[in-house]
Amino acid sequence: MSKKWVYLFDEVDQAEKYAGGNWEAVRGLFGGKGANLAEMTRIGVPVPPGFIVTTEACNAYLDGGDAFPDGMWEQQLAALAAIEGRTAKKFGDRRNPLLVSCRSGAKFSMPGMMDTVLNIGLNDATAEGMLTLTGDPRFVFDAYRRLIQMFGSVVMGLPDEVFEEYLTAVRRRAGVQTDAELSAAQWQDVTAEFKRIFRRRAARNFPEDPLEQLQLATEAVFKSWNGKRAIDYRKAANIPHDLGTAVNIVTMVFGNMGDDSATGVAMTRNGSTGEKQIEGDYLTNAQGEDVVAGIRMTKDISQLKEEMPAAYDEFEKIAQRLESHYREMQDVEFTIEKGKLWMLQTRDGKRTAQAAVRIAADMAEEGLISREEAVLRVSAEQVDFYLHPQFSLEAIQIAKEMGNLLATGLNVSPGAAVGVVALDADVAEAWAKEEGRQVIMVRAETKPDDVHGMLAAEGILTSRGGRTSHAALVARQFGKPAVVGVTELEIDMNKRRIKFRDTVIKEGEWISIDGTLGEVFNGKLTTTISDIKDPWLLKLLGWADEFRTLGVWCNADYPRDAKRARDYGAEGIGLCRSEHMFFEAERLPFVQKMIMTDLPIERQEALDAVLPFQRDDFMGLFQVMDGLPVIIRLLDPPLHEFLPSHFELLHELSDLKIRLQHAATLQEVDDLLDQYKKKERILQRVESLREQNPMLGLRGVRLGIHVPELYTMQVRAIFEAACRVAKEGGSVHPEVMIPLTAHVNELKIQRQLLEAEARQVMAEQGLEIDYKFGTMIEIPRAALTADQFAEYAEFFSFGTNDLTQTVFGISRDDAESGFLIEYMERHILPNNPFATIDREGVGELMRIAVAKGRGVKPDLEIGICGEHGGEAHSIGLCHELGLTYVSCSPYRVPVARLAAAHAALKSRREKQSLRRQG
Repeated sequence: MSKKWVYLFDEVDQAEKYAGGNWEAVRGLFGGKGANLAEMTRIGVPVPPGFIVTTEACNAYLDGGDAFPDGMWEQQLAALAAIEGRTAKKFGDRRNPLLVSCRSGAKFSMPGMMDTVLNIGLNDATAEGMLTLTGDPRFVFDAYRRLIQMFGSVVMGLPDEVFEEYLTAVRRRAGVQTDAELSAAQWQDVTAEFKRIFRRRAARNFPEDPLEQLQLATEAVFKSWNGKRAIDYRKAANIPHDLGTAVNIVTMVFGNMGDDSATGVAMTRNGSTGEKQIEGDYLTNAQGEDVVAGIRMTKDISQLKEEMPAAYDEFEKIAQRLESHYREMQDVEFTIEKGKLWMLQTRDGKRTAQAAVRIAADMAEEGLISREEAVLRVSAEQVDFYLHPQFSLEAIQIAKEMGNLLATGLNVSPGAAVGVVALDADVAEAWAKEEGRQVIMVRAETKPDDVHGMLAAEGILTSRGGRTSHAALVARQFGKPAVVGVTELEIDMNKRRIKFRDTVIKEGEWISIDGTLGEVFNGKLTTTISDIKDPWLLKLLGWADEFRTLGVWCNADYPRDAKRARDYGAEGIGLCRSEHMFFEAERLPFVQKMIMTDLPIERQEALDAVLPFQRDDFMGLFQVMDGLPVIIRLLDPPLHEFLPSHFELLHELSDLKIRLQHAATLQEVDDLLDQYKKKERILQRVESLREQNPMLGLRGVRLGIHVPELYTMQVRAIFEAACRVAKEGGSVHPEVMIPLTAHVNELKIQRQLLEAEARQVMAEQGLEIDYKFGTMIEIPRAALTADQFAEYAEFFSFGTNDLTQTVFGISRDDAESGFLIEYMERHILPNNPFATIDREGVGELMRIAVAKGRGVKPDLEIGICGEHGGEAHSIGLCHELGLTYVSCSPYRVPVARLAAAHAALKSRREKQSLRRQG
C-alpha cells in the first residue's frame, strides 16, 4: 500500500493516529498552516474545503532529485475529486469551474518567505464559464491576470517587475491611481498582454491545462523551501533546514466580487503593545495579496463593523474562539465572499517584546494559561530587548533602502545608539560631559583606561575584539550598545576620520549602531525606548522568582551599578572587580608609584594612599547591598596594565628625541630631557614586567604572593569598610575571592595571611563581621582538585571566561576575530564557547568541581561570575549542576531571573514526564 502523502482537511484524526497522538508531530507533518486549517475545520470554523500535501512529500521530492514520490500525484487527484464533490464544482469545467490556491506552510511560521499561487484552474475556457456564472467580466479578468502574474513569477521564476511595470503604465494611461479603478475591458487587455509577456519571457505559452498548473505550482512550493530568502530566514530564526514545507491546496473564495466582498488580516490582540483588542487591516472588493502588498490603502479592521456588521460580528466571535482554543494570540487571514465569511489561516501572532510580556501576563490573569506557562512563553531575548533602546523596523528598512548600512560586526551588547564619532576616550568624555553631545566612541579596541570615555558614550564601536573582549564586557556591564570586530572599519587617527570601504566619516559626524543586530549605519536613526518599570514585566518577573531555585546576583564595581542591579532584582554581588577602581584618575598615580618603586617603604606608602579610596568604594557597595552578600575579587590583572603600553612609550620617546634635536633654548632642552628620563624609566619597568603570555603570567593569586602588601591592603580596606557600615547600622556580608588559583597551597597560604589581616581589623574595630573566603575556579587543575580547595574555601566562583580559554587553549579575542568565525560557519563547534558554556568540556569540569567541593562541604556556596552568567542556555546548565547562584552584569539581571525560572520549570516538567513514563 502506498504511503499516505495527502490529507483532506477533515482527515486530521488520521494524521494524529499516524503521529501517535502527538500534535507537534502533526504540525511537523502538515506544517503550521495546514495543521491549523485542519484544526479549524475540526472545530467547526468556516474554512474552504482543501487538502494538504505533507512535509514528508516535500522532503521526498527534494531528496529524490525533484521528482514526486510514488503515489503522491494520484493522491492529489483523489483529494481534488473529493473537493469537487463538496463544492459541487469541477476542476477545469467550462460551466462551473473549481479554482484553488496553492500555498506553502512549514512547521514554524515563516511569513512571506515561501510562495503562493492563487486562482489555479483559470484558462480561456474556464474564464468564459466564470463570466457566465458571475456576469462580472472585471472580476474574472482581474482574477485571470493575477494567476498569470503569480504563476510567471513563482513557478517560472520571471521577474515580477515586468508585470508590474506594464500594470503601472496601464493605470497611468487610464488616469487612475489604483487597480480597483480599472474597467473590465482594461483588465481583459491586461490579461492578454500578460500572456504575451509570459510567452516572451518563459519561452512557452501560459499552460491552459489546469492539472499542469496545479502540478507545476506544487513543485514550485516544494522548491521554494530551498530558496535563498527561505534559507536566510531560517538561519535568522534558528529554524532547522530539514523540516520541509507542506503544500496547502484550498478552494478559492473571492473578496473581489463586489462591495459585499472583502479580504483582510488581523491579530486577536495588538501585536505592538499587547492590548486586548483586535487590530488589523482589510480591503473591500480585493484579493488577499492586495492587503499585504500595499497596492491599495487599507482600512482599519474597526471600519468593517460599520461596513459589514453581520460579517464582523461573526469574525469577532471566531477570533475570540480561536484565541481561547489555541490559548495564544492569533494572526488570522479572512475573506468575505458575497457576505459569507471564510477563515483562510490562523497562526500564533508575531509580536514585539513588550507585547509578548503583556500578552503572557494578561492571559495568565484571565485564566487562559497558568503563571508557569506565562513565564515560559516570554523568552530571555525578549526581556533583554525590552531593556535597551532599539531602532524601529521602519527606520532600519529606510536606512538600508537608502544605502546607509555601512558594515556589520559582532552584536555583543544589545540596544540602539546614535551619536557623533569620537576617536578616543578623552574626546568622548569631553564632548559628552562638557558639551552635552551624544557620542559613539570608535576605537580599534578598548582598554581599561578607556572606561571613562565608554561611560560617557552612547555606544561603542571597535574594529577588533570578540564577544568577551574588554569592549564587550564593559558595554554589557554598563548597558551600552556595542558592535565589535567590524573588520571593514578603518580608523585614521592622523586625519581623525574613519572609513567603511568608500564611505569616509569624519570625527564629529553622526553614525548609528545596533548592538542587537550588529549593524552600523551612516547618519541618525530614530530610536524607541523601553522601561523596566512596565507593570506587566514586573509582574512576570515576580512570578519567575517564585519558580526559580538559582539565585541571581550581579557583577558590579561601583555603587551606581549595584543600585541599578538591586533595582532590577539582584540578590547579591557575585563579582566586584577591585582593579577597575585603580584606574580612577585620583588614585592611578599612587598605583603607578607602587609599581615603579623598588623600595618596600615607598610601595607601602603608595598602598597606604590607595587604601582610603578602596575603603570608600567598598563602603558604597556595602551600603547599597545592605543585607546581601558582596563578593570582592582581589586584584587580578598583571601590573603592566596600569602603565602606558610599550608601543605608546616607544612612540613618545621617539617623539621626544626629535623635539630635543630641534629645541630652541637650554630650558626647553632640560624640560625635554626630564620628560625623556621619566618615560625611559617607565619603559624599563614595562619591559621588566612584559611577558610572552600575560594571561598565564604574574597575575591573580601569583601577584598576591609576590607582592603580599597589595592583597593585605585590599583586605584591610574591605574589612574597615564593613566595620564602618556595620557601626552605622548596616548589615554587611563581605566575601573575599582569591583569583586564578591552580594549586591548593596558593589558597592555603593566602587565606592564612589575609584572614589574619581581617581578624586584626575586626579586633581593632571591636566588631565581628560575617565573612567568607573563597576562590575563583578558572584553571582546569583547580576544578579537578576542588576537594582539596574546599578545605580552605567557603565558596567557589567559576570564572568561565578564563576557564573556557584554558580548556580550549585559545585566546578569546584572537579566536573570535579569527578562526572561531570559520569554526562557527563550518559547524566545527556547535556554539561560540565564549557566548554559551561548552557542556562537554567546561561544563564537565564544572560538574566535577561541584561534586568534589560539596563532597567535602555539602553546603559549599558555588556560583558563576563570567559573562556566561547572563546567558540563558548557560544558566540552564548552572541549574542542572545545582549552583547556588549566577552573577551577571546589572542589565542582564532581569534576563537571568527569567532564564533561571525557565530552567527550573523545564526541569520540573521533565521529571514529571519521567514519572508518568515510569
